[in-house]
Amino acid sequence: MFEAVGNYLGRLASPAYNPIHVAVELILIGLVVYVCLRFLRGTRGERLFSGVVIVLVVTTLLVRVLAKQFRLERIEVLYTPFVAGMFLVALVVFQPELRRGLMRLGEARWLRPWSREVSDVVDHLVDAAEYLSKNKIGAIIAIERDVGLGSVIESGTKLDAELSADLLKTLFWPGSALHDLGVIIRRGRVAAAGCQFPLAESGELDRSLGGRHRAAVGLSSDSDAVVIVVSEESGGLSVAERGRLRHGLDLGELRITLMGSLVEGT
Repeated sequence: MFEAVGNYLGRLASPAYNPIHVAVELILIGLVVYVCLRFLRGTRGERLFSGVVIVLVVTTLLVRVLAKQFRLERIEVLYTPFVAGMFLVALVVFQPELRRGLMRLGEARWLRPWSREVSDVVDHLVDAAEYLSKNKIGAIIAIERDVGLGSVIESGTKLDAELSADLLKTLFWPGSALHDLGVIIRRGRVAAAGCQFPLAESGELDRSLGGRHRAAVGLSSDSDAVVIVVSEESGGLSVAERGRLRHGLDLGELRITLMGSLVEGT
């Protein structure tokens, strides 16, 4: 076996293999793996992808070296359908991540329609978040971007009201009919309140975080919305975007995060 490995490595060093081409190919492969891992970072698909890569590398080495060394023709024949099967399994396992990636590719950021200045919207959101945080009033607010949230809006009460900090404070005031679920901002207006957001899958979030944080991550995973969360227990501020949650923000960090996310691509 070691002799076969040495022969295989020796062929790589032969004149038939251009070292520049080999280096470029290895760099490209490394970049693809890095991009995939970066895209999957923080999701359940990260470990699965690493496992799939390890399985494919190990099986390829076994087939290329051991099968030829010991004339295991049947293993060589079965290797191609095995890889095809692994590809189909990956499509099923990574279906949420693939859907998310295709959705991002289809985002037309330069066409983002805002009917009012982003800074004005951010001012109202930060003012409301400051009040809600100080009084430990739980809240979850989603700002729609390119991917429409029509189905989520349908689950709540349509308002189409002018955005203001006072309106947001009233909607989330404890005891009000719409305080317990989410609010959606569309084109600088309050589109709906009392909306049920999809929850993140178990294992994607720290168990110490509550239902609002799970809902924020869930919605931001299924769309390109930016979701603000105010914790009812601690008054802490968090922002979820692209399935990732940043928590423990102060008001300055919240403003910078919102401006960076909403102005990007406009």
